[in-house]
Amino acid sequence: MNSEYVHLEIGEDVHGLAGYYTPLKEFRLQHNGREVLVVIGMATVESACCGGGSCGYAIVPGYIVTWKEGKNESGLPVSQVEPIEDEMTKRELAKTVRETECIFNIDFW
Repeated sequence: MNSEYVHLEIGEDVHGLAGYYTPLKEFRLQHNGREVLVVIGMATVESACCGGGSCGYAIVPGYIVTWKEGKNESGLPVSQVEPIEDEMTKRELAKTVRETECIFNIDFW
């Protein structure tokens, strides 16, 4: 089943209760004849009971079904993605992201 992915503004902080995260880049990764959407960013905890800190992250929403086909109510581009369910594929993609981006916190939708 496909999901909507809203493309956030690159370099713009998204604030939460204890800090914020910043999408730094997004790219399309070729894998087994399909394109996979990968988003790289930085998460920062500023005010939590146990202190603060930052870490890099990668989000892999899934295979790209449609690319920026429309916009949401805030005017941000929206794509359709197909979440990746195969564990071997997830391991292969995580390895590629670790090796090319030096990111170890990788989440799949």
